[in-house]
Parts: sequence; structure tokens; C-alpha cells
Amino acid sequence: MAAGLPDYYFRVRENGAFVFAVEQDPRQRRVEMNQIAVLNIRNGEVKPQGGRELSAADLAAIEDWMTKRRATLAAREIDEIHRAVEVLNTTAHWIQSRASEAQIDAVTDDLLLAMHDLRSVLIRKRAERAAQDD
Repeated sequence: MAAGLPDYYFRVRENGAFVFAVEQDPRQRRVEMNQIAVLNIRNGEVKPQGGRELSAADLAAIEDWMTKRRATLAAREIDEIHRAVEVLNTTAHWIQSRASEAQIDAVTDDLLLAMHDLRSVLIRKRAERAAQDD
């Protein structure tokens, strides 16, 4: 059994995680994982499980994990936007260089509507920011 396992394990779910306390018995070569809480990353809610009262160490580990998880999700989100820009660039190149007329016809309306929607949101947000700066 690997030494140095963490004290807590976080099983990620869509809106947060299930938190398990990791307990090792090296003599038996066993690892027990007992669920101690359920987290909601969006609203910061922590629900103890199984009638357990969370210790200060439990709460500190949970808060640390939530802080790191929020940073990971924020970094992923901006990375996805940068990838979207790359996809738009490669799409333009594909349409200009390799797409058939039928392929262009198949995607034109969806692309134009999506780009129009995005452009409208970007312009509105920029105008709101400019109005706040004035």
C-alpha cells in the first residue's frame, strides 16, 4: 500500500464533491474511505454526512480544496474560450480552403447565428463597461 496517502479524498461531481476521510491500517494493508460531507461548489454549502460533526481540520481541508477547485474551474473556463477562438480561426481556414459548397451550406446559418449572438453580447458588455467608466 502506498505510504503518504492524503487524509481526505474528494470525489468530484457536477456541482461540487463528496468528501471522504481516508483511514489507513498499514498492518492490514487496508484503506478505508468514509464519506464525511457533500459540497456544493457554487454556493459553498458543506453538508456533513452520517451524523458526523466536522472538525476544524476537516473544514480547513474542505475550504482549501474548494478554493483550489474554483481556481481550476476558472482556468479551465478561460482556456475553453481561447480554444473557441482557435476553432473559429481553423473554421475560417477550412471554409476558405477545403470546404465543399454542400458543407458550407450545412453550417452557414448556425455559424452566422452563433457569431451574431456572440458579437451582440460582446458589444453590449463593452458598452456597459464604457458607461461605468464615464
